[in-house]
Amino acid sequence: MIDVSDTYLSPYFLSFLENAMSTPAPTEQFKALDACHQQIQEHLVGLQRMASHMESQGLNDADRHQAGEIEAFFSSTSREHHEQEEKHVFPPLLATGSEEMKSVVRSLQQDHGFIEENWIELGPQLRAIAEGNDWFDAAEFQHNVSLFLELMNGHIALEESMIYPESKAIWADAIAKRIAR
Repeated sequence: MIDVSDTYLSPYFLSFLENAMSTPAPTEQFKALDACHQQIQEHLVGLQRMASHMESQGLNDADRHQAGEIEAFFSSTSREHHEQEEKHVFPPLLATGSEEMKSVVRSLQQDHGFIEENWIELGPQLRAIAEGNDWFDAAEFQHNVSLFLELMNGHIALEESMIYPESKAIWADAIAKRIAR
């Protein structure tokens, strides 16, 4: 755990801390982030299943329906999730973390960009599937799915193994110090 007592805390972080004291506890906020990761993983499993089915048997109505659900989720909820991480999880780690932690955070921020770039390609393909269109190249779709799965699974693994535990510890320590004042 990082000791924040001798660390400069930005006005942004202090403001966010005060806001956090009057809103759901950071524990609840992390539960929401964790729940979103679970939803992301469920949609990734569905995407993999759909892509495999497409390759082996073609698409059916259930696949088209699922494509619409996946596209809607990653176009909204998942993007909002990344925005929340950028606003609330990453800044305290960049302000107080070790050089290794800062490097990991910067890598995850870069991942968000790579994920978005890949989604710009994959999202319209899924929307086309959902709408019964087949204008896209199947091989390109399979490549985009594979890349998206790799990016998302690696990203989540790194967040859950390093970033979230460290962020939770920073929040707990900062709130305890704030309450003690």
